[in-house]
Amino acid sequence: MRSRTELEFADAGTLAALFGQFDANLVLIEDRLNVHISARGNRVQIEGSEDAVSHARDVLQQMNERLRNGFDLDRGSLEALITMTGQPMLKDIVRGDGVRGDAGHPPIMIRTRKKTIAPRSAMQIDYMRALASNEIIFALGPAGTGKTYLAVAQAVAQLITGSVQRLILSRPAVEAGERLGFLPGDMKEKVDPYLRPLYDALYDCMPPEQVDRRLASGEIEIAPIAFMRGRTLSDAFVILDEAQNTTPAQMKMFLTRFGQNSRMVVCGDPRQVDIPGGDERSGLADAVNRLEDVGGIAMIRFTSADVVRHPLVGRIVDAYEGTQQG
Repeated sequence: MRSRTELEFADAGTLAALFGQFDANLVLIEDRLNVHISARGNRVQIEGSEDAVSHARDVLQQMNERLRNGFDLDRGSLEALITMTGQPMLKDIVRGDGVRGDAGHPPIMIRTRKKTIAPRSAMQIDYMRALASNEIIFALGPAGTGKTYLAVAQAVAQLITGSVQRLILSRPAVEAGERLGFLPGDMKEKVDPYLRPLYDALYDCMPPEQVDRRLASGEIEIAPIAFMRGRTLSDAFVILDEAQNTTPAQMKMFLTRFGQNSRMVVCGDPRQVDIPGGDERSGLADAVNRLEDVGGIAMIRFTSADVVRHPLVGRIVDAYEGTQQG
């Protein structure tokens, strides 16, 4: 049954961002939801099946709310809104100012110097709650689900508010199926290419001059996992990225660095192990098996449905996992 509805937006100042350049946002909603949208002035008319029109209306209303509350609205956040508003269990809790907490939970958002971040998938809601409340969190799943990015954002937020005194970001210096050979330069120059994704997330959450200043002062430390041995990491937010490329011995060493007033996040994709030789078991899989039922440790498992990059990434993950399972 065909349906039609009309929306009127009172705030003309948000219309350009709401519609997108050359109405790109409206076109994306049309493509994803199989509706027809026509805009004239501050009015938008939506035509299509009853369910699709209702879905598109919810998306546009929430887009407008987010813009009025100062949130960014890029293609990724729009894709996330389309997905989340289509899920009945999430539809009632997604709002323009982030995702409100239900009974007993604070609002689900992360505020950094450069942006306020709201969840973009169902599992990101659970993950962001775990980041705010658990001391040790394992974030497992494919690329593009926000595992590392959200952990870095939460770490930056806690550093800014003084909840922790240091940010320590680490990952194994393991090549992804390549042999790069000898790398020139000092130790920092040799390991920085492996740690680039962590730098990228930091610079996205803080002004560059603040990142550089805190790196110089030691408030933010980015180092390979080998540099963690023998230390006690207190008053710190500690993140281990690409944890699937640790050995069980390295993982045990890292987890036992945990100190007072600290938080630790271990991120990795158990299906993407690049440990040289292939004979050594992944420390991530070993740790998950051992610590699954240990109190105080949260296990968050993402799937391809939680990918928040381009929709093709989720389909690529599904294709590869289907091949592996077959």
